[in-house]
Amino acid sequence: WDCHGLPIEWKIEEKYRKKKKNKDDVDPVEFRKECRDFADHWIDVQREQFKRLGIFGDWENPYTTMAFDAEAKIVEELLKFSMDGSLYRGSKPVMWSPVEKTALAEAEVEYHDHTSVQIDVAFPFVNVPNEDLEGARVVIWTTTPWTIPANRAVCYGPDIDYVVVEVTEAAEGALTKEGDRLVVAEALLLDFVKRAGIENYLVISNLKGSAFEGGVLSHPWRGHADAQGYYDFDVPLLPGDHVTTDAGTGFVHTAPGHGDDDYQVAHVQHGIELPFTVDESGCYYAHVTLVAGKHVYKVADDVCDLLTGVNALMGKGHITHSYPHSWRSKAPLIFRNTPQWFISMEKNGLRDKALKAIEDTNWYPAISENRIRSMVADRPDWVISRQRAWGVPITVFVHKESGEVLRDEAVNKRIVDAVLDGGADAWVAIPAQDFLGADYNADDYEQVFDILDVWFDSGCTHAFVLEQREDLKWPADLYMEGSDQHRGWFQSSLLESCGTRGRAPYNDVMTHGFALDGEGRKMSKSLGNTVSPQKIVEQYGADILRLWVAAVDYKEDVRISDQIIQTQVDAYRKIRNTLRYMLGNLAGFSEEERLPIDQMPELDRYILNRLSELDKLIRDHTAVYDFNPIFRELYQFCIGELSAFYFDIRKDALYCDQESSIRRRAVRTVLDEVFMRLTTWFAPILSFTAEEVWLSRFGDDATSVHRQVWPETPAEWRNEALAEKWTMIRRLRRVVTGALELDRREKRIGASLQADVAIYVADHAYVDAMAGLDVAELMITSSARIIESEAPEGAFTLEDVKGIAVVTAAASGEKCERCWVVSEEVSAHGELCNRCADTVAVLDAKAAE
Repeated sequence: WDCHGLPIEWKIEEKYRKKKKNKDDVDPVEFRKECRDFADHWIDVQREQFKRLGIFGDWENPYTTMAFDAEAKIVEELLKFSMDGSLYRGSKPVMWSPVEKTALAEAEVEYHDHTSVQIDVAFPFVNVPNEDLEGARVVIWTTTPWTIPANRAVCYGPDIDYVVVEVTEAAEGALTKEGDRLVVAEALLLDFVKRAGIENYLVISNLKGSAFEGGVLSHPWRGHADAQGYYDFDVPLLPGDHVTTDAGTGFVHTAPGHGDDDYQVAHVQHGIELPFTVDESGCYYAHVTLVAGKHVYKVADDVCDLLTGVNALMGKGHITHSYPHSWRSKAPLIFRNTPQWFISMEKNGLRDKALKAIEDTNWYPAISENRIRSMVADRPDWVISRQRAWGVPITVFVHKESGEVLRDEAVNKRIVDAVLDGGADAWVAIPAQDFLGADYNADDYEQVFDILDVWFDSGCTHAFVLEQREDLKWPADLYMEGSDQHRGWFQSSLLESCGTRGRAPYNDVMTHGFALDGEGRKMSKSLGNTVSPQKIVEQYGADILRLWVAAVDYKEDVRISDQIIQTQVDAYRKIRNTLRYMLGNLAGFSEEERLPIDQMPELDRYILNRLSELDKLIRDHTAVYDFNPIFRELYQFCIGELSAFYFDIRKDALYCDQESSIRRRAVRTVLDEVFMRLTTWFAPILSFTAEEVWLSRFGDDATSVHRQVWPETPAEWRNEALAEKWTMIRRLRRVVTGALELDRREKRIGASLQADVAIYVADHAYVDAMAGLDVAELMITSSARIIESEAPEGAFTLEDVKGIAVVTAAASGEKCERCWVVSEEVSAHGELCNRCADTVAVLDAKAAE
């Protein structure tokens, strides 16, 4: 269980708010204890739910990220990044939740439609790089008006075509006015003109983006009487590869403290200083004049009024677009420049190692490899700090004068040992000097109390689970989770392991989709379309839910509803009936009764061949985690080949032959082989049913079916020629079955044993296939024959089976009261046919002994 992080902290804070308590007034160790107790409670609840679902696990000894040994290992892993120089404190814009007052990882972000204010803003020139731009202003477009106070540059596309236009007529109420000279991308001119209410204009000049090189603009609020000089700085025009003509004006408003592209171009490439404009609550700092103290979510109108006041607002409207929200609070996020702790993607070649590890890993489905590769290739440095209370602290000291992280193995060991002994609370409870020892003075160092990103916790699971448990090994055979974990657990594990061990902690990664409702919609309480696993388990049993999981293609998003579950209930009932039939007919089976394959009739050898084919298919699909074809084939085998074919034909031998007959011994031997395979093949799917069936046959003292291995299949069972032959026979039998069904519907017969069938075939291969076989036995009729000739008019045919026709008639003779076969023999023995008379005589003799 992942036990740290915002969701649990949020729940404890809710509890405090109800009591009108402030979290900041609570002792940190006490607060952390409440979080720990909360996690413990839900571990117990969820553990029982997992058990009820039939999921195997060492439930008495689970791994939890809040266990002291786990927290100590997480600290140890973190300090490895510290020691190799990959860990650093920097200032850059990160995704920030003003509601939760913390940075969020990409994996904690959801994207929802959001309506924002969009504005077009004109920036005047301070230094004109081209005479065609004299008297003109550059127009930017943004959907975040609140970032205007943080503007420090404007970016252009060097290869984009731009135009200088002069407004000759503006619509009533438009923000532009006659005589305004404005610069926008030529491809976006018509969109801009529409937004700005410009009815007529004159194109003054055409320029390539490169013409703006060296240009300098002025912030629209420069010289504002109430700004106290805060905006009196130059705004350089900078080339940017991220500038496109997809939307806007072809110029990008650049606030390096509030966006990654902005940060990279303005700060990293051109050294522009990062401004700090917004505090942790989403309000402007006091030094940000004109908007000081206002909240970014509520400042759009104020910004627009201020821009209008200096004739800089050219257009205003609304736009609905995909926007990042906190996965927990559901509130929109902001990019905010804050001091945070990072793990470098470039230091020590972490990005290259991770990309190489992705290549070396098997991804299921294969397309997911492209997804995680693109994420890792383009991702920024890993922000690992959170401004929270519940989690593993970033256990480092920073020298106050130099700003350098203290890197000392002896100090690190004392920290790890303390956490192992008392958990992560030790970092808060133990004086800093105890960790620093005699070589350092605590007054010279800042102790960092930021909390580690919970994805770093989860990324370390391989270290404190696989490497520290004797029954496990590193790396893992398989990591399995939902498709969202390419940016979460799969990636954090990859980066952590590549940074500390040089390779991925897994050999294979399997990704599943998400559960949707029956109509393919995302489940939500507001729609009332949620499906509770617990409710399904209570109503139908866990095996029905497990059957649904096995039946769907987990690689895609999957649908679930009451109607879909009912389909699985029907399928389950048929599978259970198959297993029950075998149980009943295997009573008393012994090894002495087992018949070698070379003595078996063809039909029974055909079923063993089918088991051999299924065995290969199941092993092949299991090896690549492709499970729904396994269920599909097993289900079809149960209902199509066993119940409707093999069982139907062989019930006569089971119920009516002598116990020692070859046919009866053959079918009982085959049933035993089918039973051993079906129960063990189904065990991972129908866990409870397979165990119930297994113990029903072998007794409650028998070893669990889940302790068995899949039986090896003898090579002699595989017989491709026999399989081809019986495919023809089953095709022929399907036509006969169709003819008998028609007779039944039209009340000409009741049971198929009342019929005599003549089967007309055009292909001699059918005659060869049936040679030496009891045609009536296979057709479950009292008499039957193959005739190689053209069928008489009116014979029954199936459109999709050419060259076979059937004529049915009433069987001649009397009905045997024991086996129900209609035969001329019956009159000779009173009520029994010859076979049944012999069998009864043997039974009577045994009874008399």
